[in-house]
Amino acid sequence: MKLAPVFAVALCAVLSGCLGAGMSGSQLEPSQFASTRSATDSSAILGIEGGGLVGGDLGDALSRRQKRLAIEAEYKALENTPAGQDVSWQDAGSGRSGTVRAAQPYRVGSQDCRQYTHTVQVNGTPRESRGTACRNEDGSWMLLG
Repeated sequence: MKLAPVFAVALCAVLSGCLGAGMSGSQLEPSQFASTRSATDSSAILGIEGGGLVGGDLGDALSRRQKRLAIEAEYKALENTPAGQDVSWQDAGSGRSGTVRAAQPYRVGSQDCRQYTHTVQVNGTPRESRGTACRNEDGSWMLLG
């Protein structure tokens, strides 16, 4: 059939239109997509699927409590902190601390995304990890890659 190449070209055109529309030049403000849930709602905070950046190698040296503090800071930075501003956390008992800095929000298709950096101080030595998270319809954030 000769319709297969025509269908393939049409499908590519439709898909490229969706992607192009998703990368609009307008700037998003964090409050444009902030969840109605409070920052203390554990289901929203734990919605950083996979434990955020501290769920990987960055969090190996952290206790469960410290990881919780770090994930709360990541959620706050992603959800409603202006680009470039630090959200800090500290475990007073151990002296371990960290900062999370999110970049300007942007849209990919129907999802709002932000790149961010999390720096953790472990025994006076900074450890840094970078990632990108996109917000799901239920208010949770999914770490990409």
